[in-house]
Amino acid sequence: MGADGISLTGQGLRVLRLYHLYRLTIGLVLVLLISSNLDDHVLNLSHPDLFHVGCWAYLVINILIAVLMPAPRQLMPLFVLAALDIIMLSGLFYAAGGIPSGIGNLMVIAVAIANILLRGRIGLLIAALAAIGLIYLTFYISLSQATALNHYVQAGGLGALCFASALLIQALARRQQVIENLAEQRANTVANLEELNALILQRMRTGILVLDDQQRVLLANQSATTLLGSGELTGRPLVEHNPTLLTSLQQWQQNPALRPPSLQPNDTGPSVQPSFIPLRRGHEQHILMFLEDISQIAQQAQQLKLAALGRLTAGIAHEIRNPLGAISHAAQLLLESESLDAPDRRLTQIIQDQSRRMNLVIENVLQLSRRRQSEPQLLDLKYWLHRFSGELRQGMREGQQIHVETGSGTVQTRMDPHQLTQVLTNLVQNGLRYSAKKNGVGQVWLRLFRDSETDLPVLEVLDDGPGIAAEQRGKLFEPFFTTESKGTGLGLYISRELCESNQARLDYKTRDEGGSCFRITFAHPRKQS
Repeated sequence: MGADGISLTGQGLRVLRLYHLYRLTIGLVLVLLISSNLDDHVLNLSHPDLFHVGCWAYLVINILIAVLMPAPRQLMPLFVLAALDIIMLSGLFYAAGGIPSGIGNLMVIAVAIANILLRGRIGLLIAALAAIGLIYLTFYISLSQATALNHYVQAGGLGALCFASALLIQALARRQQVIENLAEQRANTVANLEELNALILQRMRTGILVLDDQQRVLLANQSATTLLGSGELTGRPLVEHNPTLLTSLQQWQQNPALRPPSLQPNDTGPSVQPSFIPLRRGHEQHILMFLEDISQIAQQAQQLKLAALGRLTAGIAHEIRNPLGAISHAAQLLLESESLDAPDRRLTQIIQDQSRRMNLVIENVLQLSRRRQSEPQLLDLKYWLHRFSGELRQGMREGQQIHVETGSGTVQTRMDPHQLTQVLTNLVQNGLRYSAKKNGVGQVWLRLFRDSETDLPVLEVLDDGPGIAAEQRGKLFEPFFTTESKGTGLGLYISRELCESNQARLDYKTRDEGGSCFRITFAHPRKQS
C-alpha cells in the first residue's frame, strides 16, 4: 500500500471490522436516543430536525458501507471512509449545538481509529480535517448563539487533541508494527530451524529413537527404520520391533556405565551399536537411543585383520612351499624308478596326492594374503549376471546346467566385479559338484531379486544336492572346515570375507524342497559407505 498505509491482512482487517462496528454502534445509539425523545433533555439541540435526519443518515450510510464495502487494497477507499465519517460527525456536531453536545469527543475517537489504518501525512490530514471542522463550526454557531463564544478554547483543545491522538496512535502503531515484524521474523527463523533440524534428523546416517517410560517409540528417523528393518516404528512398543535391543536397554538401565554390546537387528541387516541417553521432558522421563551402523568400522577391522593374517600366512606358506616342493619332486623320482615294487609305488602316489593337496591349500592362503582391497563399482546386477552365466556356460562340461532368473526392472549395487566373479564362481562350482553327486546331473539356479522389506538387492545360488547337515551349518564359513576329503576348507571362508569387504553379506539358507541356498545380500547402491 505504500509507505503511508498498511496491508489489510490479519490485524488490519480486524481493525477495519471494529471500525465498522463502532460506527454502527454510535449510529444505533443516536437513533435510539432520538426515537425515545430523550435527545432534547440530553443534548439541548439547536437544530432538532436536522439532527434527526442526520442520525438516521449516519446509521443507514454506515450500514451500507459495512455491507457493501470490500476489503480495500489501496489507500484511497480508507481515506474516503475516514473523511466521510468526519464530515457526517461534523454535521451532527453542528445540528446538536456544538461543544456542549459531546459529539466532538466522538470525532477525536474517529481520528484515532482512522490513524490506525492511515499513517503518516494522510493520517494527519484526517486530524486536520476534524480540527478544522470543530473550530469552524464552533465559530459559525457563535454567530447565531452568543453563548458559543465561550467554547473557542474547548474547540481548540479538541482540535489539538485530534492531532495528539493521531501522533500518539501512529507512534504506537509503528512500534507495534516493528514488534510484529520482529515476531514474524523470529517465527520464520524458528520454523526454518525446525524444518532444518527435521531434515538433518531424517538424513542422519545414525539411527535415532525416542522412547517413553513404557518403551514405546515416540520418534524415529529414517535411518533407524532402515537399520531395524521395520516399517512404521512410531507409537508401537520397542519389543515388537526388536526384543534384543530392548534387552540391551534394560541392561543399560541396570548399569548405565556398561557399554551395550553390538547386535544385528535382522538376518540381512548390518551390525548396529546402540547407545542410550536419559532425556527428561518436564515430569516425563524419556530415553534417547542412538543406533550406529558399525559395518564400515567392521569392514576396516576386517581389512586390518586380513592384512595381518596375510603377512603371517604368506611367510608361513613360503616356508612350507619349498620343502613341500622337494618332497613332491622326490616322490616323482621314486615313481620313475623301475626297481620300486607295487606297495611302495602306492605309498609314493599317496605322497604326491597329499603334496598336491597341501600345495592347493598354500595357493589359497597366498591368494588370501595377496588379495587386494576391494574397489566397489556401480553394477547393473541383471546385466552382469547374464554376462557371467554366459561366460560360465562356455567352460561347463556336458551334463551341467545353470539357470538364471532375474525378473523385471533394474537391480543395482556397488561391488568389486572381480571379487564378485570369484565369489560366484566358487558358489556355482560347489553347487554343480554337490548336485551331480546326488542326481548325476549338475544343476544350479541363480535367482536375482530385491528384498521386499529392506529394498536391498539379493542374489541366491540354489542347487538340488544333498544340502548341509544341521550340525555342520555353524562351522560352514570357518577357515579350513570342509565336508570333502580333498577340499581345502577356504572357499566359503574367502567368499564371505570378499562379500564383507564390499559391505555385502553371504548366508546359508535351507530349502524346503532339498538342496542348498547361498544368499548374497548386497549393499544399497546409494547407501554404501
